[in-house]
Amino acid sequence: MAVPAFAQEEQHIERDEPTFTQEEAIDNSGDLDGDIESLIAAPKPELDDDIYYNPFVKQENPFSSQANPLATKAEPKSGEYRFKLRQLALPGALIAVGAAGVSMHFHNIKNSLRDEVAKWRGGHYLRFDDHIQYLPFVGYLGLGLVGVPCKHRFLERFVVGATAYMALGVMVNGIKYSVKEPRPDSGARNSFPSGHTATVFMGAELIRLEYGTGIAIGAYTIAVGVGFLRIYNDRHWLNDVLAGAGIGILSARIGYWMLPLYQKWFHWDKKKAVALMPSYDPATRTPSIGLMATF
Repeated sequence: MAVPAFAQEEQHIERDEPTFTQEEAIDNSGDLDGDIESLIAAPKPELDDDIYYNPFVKQENPFSSQANPLATKAEPKSGEYRFKLRQLALPGALIAVGAAGVSMHFHNIKNSLRDEVAKWRGGHYLRFDDHIQYLPFVGYLGLGLVGVPCKHRFLERFVVGATAYMALGVMVNGIKYSVKEPRPDSGARNSFPSGHTATVFMGAELIRLEYGTGIAIGAYTIAVGVGFLRIYNDRHWLNDVLAGAGIGILSARIGYWMLPLYQKWFHWDKKKAVALMPSYDPATRTPSIGLMATF
């Protein structure tokens, strides 16, 4: 049978293939093993987590408080809200000085101060202290909702505030109707301590504990102003205001002393957040506010 021409040409092709002896093949296999080991031992390139996604590594939730600028959190220090005896020093001193003023030994001093304020006041009273006493507490609850960095989510702040208010109510009303000090303007026996001053100082101290000293300066300015107006409007004696300030500060600290217990009892997740997101639609010229919550 005749062989085709292209088959004859294929048979005459010379292949340049290397030939090895048995010893050379063994040596070459050893080199290959060394190359594989060096590749395994070589350091792995570091990948940028922002570009490469590893499905086997737990990724951070993009909607968490760390990634959400409207739910920024300033993490509290470990043990920051544990009860410490020295935390009683300031409120205790204010309450003690205020209580000493109830004594008849200070009656002349209180009346002299009242007369001087009356001369300065004339017949002009400033009654807005009845309303601004609540401003710090409203700020305490609301600042975190509009993006101000805070240490705790809204639910925790709400429970702390409620606890502080209950402690304040028990102390203020319990003392008022036990001491029965007459008011300077009407003689009603519920002057000591000042409830307005206690309320506003409680809110200011809550802001300090949650948002820091910077924002608390404004809150404490309001608190001092309310305390002054209680004397200016002839509603309280000076010692009433001092004791009220101490009770307010102490009430706020009681709220935060209780917080670690609430977190333990109710298994609260600290990474949950709530935020208000204002927006504006230029097409319809309509402003709106959205509520965002992460769980």
